[in-house]
Amino acid sequence: MNIPNKMTLSRICLIPIFIILLAVPFNWGEWSTGETVLPVAHFIAALLFIIAAATDWVDGYYARKYDLVTNLGKFLDPLADKLLVAAALILLVEMGMAPGWIAIIIISRELAVTGLRLVAAGEGIVLAAGNMGKLKTATQMIAIALLLLHDFPFSYAGLPLGMIMLYISLFFTVASGYDYFVKNWHVMRDSK
Repeated sequence: MNIPNKMTLSRICLIPIFIILLAVPFNWGEWSTGETVLPVAHFIAALLFIIAAATDWVDGYYARKYDLVTNLGKFLDPLADKLLVAAALILLVEMGMAPGWIAIIIISRELAVTGLRLVAAGEGIVLAAGNMGKLKTATQMIAIALLLLHDFPFSYAGLPLGMIMLYISLFFTVASGYDYFVKNWHVMRDSK
């Protein structure tokens, strides 16, 4: 249990707090940002989400730089990302801020890849995330943060950047899922 793995576990522990901030109707007021009204609970949840997303980058960088990459980390890191993204997407759909069909596609891809990783783990193979998957995760994190912030500060220009980024992340989600299964099809084919 090295420092990068502890950071990953801390990211998982932040998820229930993030959920409570968005699911429980706190009345902490709201900020008016021109055309957009930003509830304080959404702002705090966005900050928490951004902190959790930043730890994803930091723990990976730290693990690679100091040669602390472990099989546990290769499993926990993408799992933490999937749990955080799934929780955020479900809450965004519930709040009417994201289309349900996009959330279904993104979460389905995450479950399918996790299933493939579990099959591989049963065969003694650890499948690490590739560059396409990292790009997918980055675009998802940016899209979710922007949606939680109600597109602030881009809302001044009337630019729905959160939704634009969500569609971009959808593209990378599908493309990286396809790439992941094509590259690792041998795991499914050769499993016992």
